Amino acid sequence: MNLKTNFFFALLLFAFCTNAQVELKGTVLDTLQSPLERASVVAINKFTNALDAYTMTDDLGLFSLNLKQNTKYKIQVSYFGLQTINDSLSTQTTGMRRDYTLRADIELDEVVVKIPVLIRGDTLIYDADSYKNGTERKLEDIIAKLPGVDINDTGQIEVEGKVVNKLMVNGKDFFDGDTKIATKNIPSSTVDKIQVLKNFGEVVQLKGVRNNQNNVAINIKLKKGKESFWFGNITSGGGNSPTKDRYLLQPKLFYYSPKYTINFIGDLNNIGEVALSRRDLRGFGGSFRPPSSQSGTNINLGDNSLNFLTDQSDAFNIENKLATANFSYSPNENLDLSGFLIFNSNKTTSKANSFIQYTDAVLQIPDEQIDQSTTENSYQSLVKLSASYKPNINNQIDYDIFIRTTDDFQSQKVVSSLIGNTKELNETTPYSINQNLNYYFTLDEKNIFAFEAQHLFKNEDPFYNAVLTNDPNGLDAFDNTALALGLNSSLANYNIGQNRKILSNQLDAKLDYYHIINTKSNLNLTLGTILSKQEFNSNIFQFLDSGQEFDPTPNFNQGLSINDVDYNFRDLYLGVHYRFRTGKFTFTPGFSIHAYGNKNLQNDTTVKDNFLRLLPDFETRIQIKKGETLTLNYSMQNQFTDITKLARGLVLNSYNNIQYGEPELQNALSHNISLFYSSFNLFNYTNVFARVAYSSNIDQIRNRTGFENIIRTSTFFNSNFADESLNAFGRVQRTFGKIRASLNGAFNYNKINQFIQNQKSINEGYTQTLTPGIRTNFKVAPNINLRYRYSVVENKQGSKETTFIIKAPSIEFDAYIKEKFTFVTNYSYTTQELETESQSFQNWDASLIYRKNKDAKWEFELKASNILNIDIQVRNSANNLSVLNTQTFIQPRFITFRGVYNL
Repeated sequence: MNLKTNFFFALLLFAFCTNAQVELKGTVLDTLQSPLERASVVAINKFTNALDAYTMTDDLGLFSLNLKQNTKYKIQVSYFGLQTINDSLSTQTTGMRRDYTLRADIELDEVVVKIPVLIRGDTLIYDADSYKNGTERKLEDIIAKLPGVDINDTGQIEVEGKVVNKLMVNGKDFFDGDTKIATKNIPSSTVDKIQVLKNFGEVVQLKGVRNNQNNVAINIKLKKGKESFWFGNITSGGGNSPTKDRYLLQPKLFYYSPKYTINFIGDLNNIGEVALSRRDLRGFGGSFRPPSSQSGTNINLGDNSLNFLTDQSDAFNIENKLATANFSYSPNENLDLSGFLIFNSNKTTSKANSFIQYTDAVLQIPDEQIDQSTTENSYQSLVKLSASYKPNINNQIDYDIFIRTTDDFQSQKVVSSLIGNTKELNETTPYSINQNLNYYFTLDEKNIFAFEAQHLFKNEDPFYNAVLTNDPNGLDAFDNTALALGLNSSLANYNIGQNRKILSNQLDAKLDYYHIINTKSNLNLTLGTILSKQEFNSNIFQFLDSGQEFDPTPNFNQGLSINDVDYNFRDLYLGVHYRFRTGKFTFTPGFSIHAYGNKNLQNDTTVKDNFLRLLPDFETRIQIKKGETLTLNYSMQNQFTDITKLARGLVLNSYNNIQYGEPELQNALSHNISLFYSSFNLFNYTNVFARVAYSSNIDQIRNRTGFENIIRTSTFFNSNFADESLNAFGRVQRTFGKIRASLNGAFNYNKINQFIQNQKSINEGYTQTLTPGIRTNFKVAPNINLRYRYSVVENKQGSKETTFIIKAPSIEFDAYIKEKFTFVTNYSYTTQELETESQSFQNWDASLIYRKNKDAKWEFELKASNILNIDIQVRNSANNLSVLNTQTFIQPRFITFRGVYNL
């Protein structure tokens, strides 16, 4: 370990050692002398009236508190449904013991102290004020401090390792439950309670019969008196940099009442602080979950949208415009209406230099140096409308419609050490309409029916154009490929284009019947179907100097450069699952029987495949004790490809990536097994979770790739060699007073079989990551968040082995000064080692905020970005064909001044 690493761990050890205090321990019992698990025990400092410590009892009723020496405390002991005890004590220099007995009472005492966290069944209730120190501005600033809760690298909230599926405010969906919009835009000052809802199910009728253990939701409770009013803020600012003037305008307005809600978020800036990235919007699916998601069938409709090369944090020029609105309305107690509208315009300019080493050296594929400049424009519109009607407790009808339209443009200038100068253009204007209809009917206390149907229509129309330099009288690197494609080589440029059109139409529906045998078991019968139809048309052409289009005839692939394909898929299945509970164990064995039929028609040839398949699945859940579970899952899945891999004609993914499909591709079969452990313990403030998953794929669809120089041509085949993947992830988190330590670890292994230059190539990838961290949450003193990420990535491609190591210490510091100033800064130092070479880059931002007092309407911020004026970021990566070293140019140093008005 180097000096930085040793310093980090020394600081971690020092923080733990300096936290020793006097221990108060004891038991909490009821009047029958039975231990009370999860009773709350709180210590309030009588001198400061501050909450110094809190805990919950374990399954034996034991508790332990670390208190300050020689201090007078008020001890409050409470349990839902029993009388609260208020006790007083004075600590000395040695430990103490107190035992308490709680009694039932008709008039329950009100708990006057805000307890940081309570547990009510499957619900964790965090008191927001208990985790605030005055530096918070957004909901994410509070979320990051909650024990057992984390915000991952993609901005999603995780609870005990599970991604939160939905976020609500006062019980109403906030932008259809998207967590990232909420965490980055809801003001922290309005938050009273954060309720984490485990085993969340939106349909009350199905809560006892469906397995919802992987579903987690969060409900944000607003502060009292802020339930029927406007709140939010408006941020405006500007600054300058060496390249241009900077501006920022972000209005965030929210209205909540018991009957209706209105939310509006706007964003207009060119500083790179976008409210929603393009990646966020592409992943915004409107909470549509296919009814067949648990059936064992996985059909891929493909995604032919632009694969933007630029992460917005890597661009050196960014302009973003965002307007979003969300509403919910309850005209009566039986009907709920809701919806949202999102419009986003994003323009980026980027520049990157890459060095690419292609696969096994035995294959003699040359290395390539690329300099690339890219301009990307994206316009996206998303609309969703929802209605839920519950005429009585036995009936519920839900309907949703989600519409997405996109207009994307990408222009690239590429200078290759092997190919020369190339200009590329990608354009697409796709749209999709997704509809969902659900009906839930409870016949009686023993019989429940659930009908769920989803229809998707998608229209995609990508256009591609590449212009490569050509010497008509000499030999160029692209000439052999041009000859194979049948292009006219007498011109000064190869100006090639391709039109593609993909229509997808899919119906996914099922009917579930639940028979409740008794309180511990139920039977589930499922009858479902998936009906899918896709049409794919494409053609390759060359622009001549006269402006005319020339349709080339390739000298391979039987001369096919045009696609006109129809693909129909059908799955009719019957599922049976039996769920029963005995002691600490819950078993759910089951299977589904599928009648598959698929047919593709192209070039006057029809390929059909009809077969039956039995797909078993199994789940065992062990409730070791309250807050501690172990879950084992096994499933067999059938995987079907999309139409583009079946299309026989040539497809240009880019000028150096050509593919043609195989009409007789079969489905792939996978065996999947996973083990998940979770422990949430407020007795010793320790949270642990771990997940291990293994997958073996049989007849997986893989590539057969040939290279001409660095231009590859690929087709597809069903591999007889099993591909494998093993993934493990775990986190240990423990709180020592105001200090929280964590340790994250991950291991990933992937094995892929493919053919390159007609030789079998096995690609194996290993990734190991270890991330220790420590953060403080003092009310008065400054706070820090220290992390150190150590990652080793190994890639084996045939006889070629590559290893690169990433070391990334980081620190975040915040201080609340004289209840007026907030100072926040963050710094990271990333080193990447590839063989004998080492590259590094740094990032340092800081801001100073002034607010007269916590109730002031105005606050002002001075923020400095990229203080060290670093001009590039370095990344190493590997895929199944190559290893890449990329240097990306980023925005220069700039300073902005901002004013924030709080409603």
